[in-house]
Amino acid sequence: MKEILIKKPTYQVMVGSVPVGGGSPIVVQSMTNTDTADIEKTTEQVYELWEKGSEIVRVTVNNEASADAIPKIVEELKQRNCHVPIVGDFHFNGHKLLQAYPECAKLLAKYRINPGNVGKGSRRDEQFEAMIAIAKTYDKPIRIGVNWGSLDQVKLAVMMDENAKLKNPLSSDALMREALIQSALESAEQAVSWGLPKNKIIISCKVSHVQDLILVYQELAQRTAYPLHLGLTEAGMESKGIVASTAALAILLQQGIGDTIRVSLTPTPDEPRTKEVVVAQEILQTMGIRSFTPLVTACPGCGRTTSTYFQELALDIQTFLRESMPQWKNTYPGVEDMSVAVMGCVVNGPGESKLANIGISLPGTGEIPVAPVFVDGEKTVTLKGDNIANEFKAIVMNYVESHYSKLK
Repeated sequence: MKEILIKKPTYQVMVGSVPVGGGSPIVVQSMTNTDTADIEKTTEQVYELWEKGSEIVRVTVNNEASADAIPKIVEELKQRNCHVPIVGDFHFNGHKLLQAYPECAKLLAKYRINPGNVGKGSRRDEQFEAMIAIAKTYDKPIRIGVNWGSLDQVKLAVMMDENAKLKNPLSSDALMREALIQSALESAEQAVSWGLPKNKIIISCKVSHVQDLILVYQELAQRTAYPLHLGLTEAGMESKGIVASTAALAILLQQGIGDTIRVSLTPTPDEPRTKEVVVAQEILQTMGIRSFTPLVTACPGCGRTTSTYFQELALDIQTFLRESMPQWKNTYPGVEDMSVAVMGCVVNGPGESKLANIGISLPGTGEIPVAPVFVDGEKTVTLKGDNIANEFKAIVMNYVESHYSKLK
């Protein structure tokens, strides 16, 4: 799969210590939903997102209290040995906050600027230029993030008037897509004209409909060499948000479009914010683009597997692998490529288990209560009894320790 995917060449932008574009691996981003002024909660959530695998974390900087909190958050993360780049999300008053809080401006790794929310009329250019000047002062990159819901209405009105005069006018949807693209590219050109280097600019044009997102980014990729940040804005909750984001991002990624991604899930009240990181990682890993953690292959179950035992074991093993990765990734390089199979009966179980690095084929309903284990295609042991789960975990751990070089 990696050989099939040919990335579109772009400039490389450094966001803190993380390279974006220019042939570097596609980066997973996330965003907090805490009040940034709440230093304790924001620090904890940034840490959790980073620990789960987010390589860049964005936080809201919408008032003086949040701008003032940034240095304290960065320092507390540093004390926890977390150096993840923090991106400031600015709307309406970003120029004032960056000017008034220079430590905030200095410690943020990137500024996200929405052209539709910078200001209106002549003040728009003045305030946008002020933010670019600060980015130049502190050698910071920016993301020009255009959003469907906050498109510059003056620009859109002008484009609608011009479109109406055409012999073959664009449809309303096509016009909106073109307005998004023009807003992003014109803002980038302005930033460059004010002295910001091209390798300090990332672009995004986010919409909430799958087909529109695909069309916008396909066109954008043809018209610019800036790195592109992909994301379906307001993707939604639970399965809808996951499916919609995957449907849109997978098509673009397969076409070599996109240098960094975020899955904008709306979490349920009791759901961890880190789920968006896991989904983003799994999109990239199941497509063969990057590897983050060993993934478990498991059958969906049928009438031969009326017991929930194999489902529980599959979940138990996947949770064990994911929770072990923060330690393993610094100790056993390459372990993220390991494959594990947990199968529920003899139909496909032995075959799938042989294809994985480690596989177990559990007994289905009415089958002999034994579970053969396969390691690199060879049957090594047959597990029996009530302790199969723990015994299989021990086999997995032994495989990790024996097959992946331990760093000193």
